[in-house]
Amino acid sequence: MTEIMVACDDVSRTYGTGPSAVVAVHGTTCTVPAGARIAVAGPSGSGKSTLLHLMAALERPTRGKVTWPGLPVTAGTRAHLIGVVFQSPSLVPTLDVAENAALPLVIAGVDRSEVARRVAEALELVDVAELAAKLPEEISGGQAQRVAVARVLARRPRLVLADEPTGQLDHAAGRRLLDALLAATAHLEAALVVTTHDNAVTDRLDTHWTMQEGRLLTAAVQP
Repeated sequence: MTEIMVACDDVSRTYGTGPSAVVAVHGTTCTVPAGARIAVAGPSGSGKSTLLHLMAALERPTRGKVTWPGLPVTAGTRAHLIGVVFQSPSLVPTLDVAENAALPLVIAGVDRSEVARRVAEALELVDVAELAAKLPEEISGGQAQRVAVARVLARRPRLVLADEPTGQLDHAAGRRLLDALLAATAHLEAALVVTTHDNAVTDRLDTHWTMQEGRLLTAAVQP
């Protein structure tokens, strides 16, 4: 039986109360199996990012339940196995590329030699190893986003959630980023969920979900 990395059971997320309340996600049920490659498409404001944040445990559902059957039961351990890639790379300007990729591991207290090994592997996976000593101001936007991906991959997650990772990149840079993300998650045998409104991104992933006005219209995983 295929392991399930994250499962949403009748999950809703509401912001505010009373007449001004906004329901960002309505009664959503879905699962992300191990090794899945899922694109969540839909226009801005459709609830894609909120669904991703619920899967990442960055937000709690107002109703329903999110579980991670295939990940360790303790929240602290589980957090290290869920990697989130945001639309903006948010690199620390005073740290070089390698130091930025290493930061979560250093904060977590990982042994220095292990940090070095993981960072070297992650930078190689996304094809920016030659930029290790560069500062963020010395690299392009596309390269910075790949460094942000490396920062996530260095933790060796089993579930990677990418929130419109190509949204601020031109077509060529976006294609290179997606190439790197797909290759790296395959290497790590990690499941991947990508939110996007770009058909060029959606077409590269095996399974297509659609969100509209907070409702997940398609949640069948293709074989």
